[in-house]
Amino acid sequence: MATSRHEQAGVVDAGSVSSLPPPSAWRQSLPGYLFLAPWLVGFIGLTLGPAIVSLYLSLTDYNLLQSPRFVGLANYVRIAAEDDKFATSLRVTLVYVVLSVPLKLAFALLVALLLNRGIRGLPVYRAIFYLPSLLGASVAISILWRQLFDGDGLVNIVLWNLFGIEGPSWISNPDYALYTLVVLAIWQFGSPMIIFLAGLRQIPTDLYEAANLDGASKIRCFFKITLPLLTPVIFFNAVVQTIDAFKAFTPAYIISSGTGGPIDSTLFYTLYLFQEAFGYFRMGYAAALAWILVIIIAFFTAFSFLTSRYWVHYDE
Repeated sequence: MATSRHEQAGVVDAGSVSSLPPPSAWRQSLPGYLFLAPWLVGFIGLTLGPAIVSLYLSLTDYNLLQSPRFVGLANYVRIAAEDDKFATSLRVTLVYVVLSVPLKLAFALLVALLLNRGIRGLPVYRAIFYLPSLLGASVAISILWRQLFDGDGLVNIVLWNLFGIEGPSWISNPDYALYTLVVLAIWQFGSPMIIFLAGLRQIPTDLYEAANLDGASKIRCFFKITLPLLTPVIFFNAVVQTIDAFKAFTPAYIISSGTGGPIDSTLFYTLYLFQEAFGYFRMGYAAALAWILVIIIAFFTAFSFLTSRYWVHYDE
């Protein structure tokens, strides 16, 4: 019996040893792990680690000068019950998202349809239209936009010289300031336009030829062929542009000189978060605002994916 037990133990040990990968497998995998190491270090040190610290700070009272004092959910309670500027900044941001994203995608699709007609010099037009997106919402572009829409800016000069209309100071008027930022977002349509153009090139031409033989008009072809087959691209662009719109910061900061004015009409959520963090040094409170923004973006993204099954059509 003792011998059989030792034999059984030996069989088990041999089986456990045999289940381990040979040393050569580890040596073969080592270069892959080495190439992956920079990304892992960056992800842990620059993304995951700061996110965990931010989540902890959102539960504290922290002003950079003293050690964080744990207060639980007090920051979140104050945001929900007492902070009027939170509601204002959220409303301004939602209006900006609802206006800028659909108009930007519609304009990008329109330009992509025009470029897809096989015009001469397509690479040149594509580069010119993509250039605003390449520049992004930089400080220089935001300063240029402020000069264009100022009281004596180029927009009002054109309106007066061509139409005899004396335009207002667009960025100083709370009725128009936010819409100047919406126009800036629409102007940077190059990135979704390139993606739309790539999607249009993937639609088989024989579908249009068959539709033309059946006497279908161009409008009917657009709504029955182009738009349904382009829904995956529309979905991708909508999700990406919505996330970018929620994170918009630089244009509102530059045009309003960091105040969100006039009368909080350009107080984006990210700008209010910045004011709390680096204007009043309420880092714990700002961290709570940041995590609420993460939840809002996650909710809109999840809602987009859940509803996509009803309108996004994939080729099978």
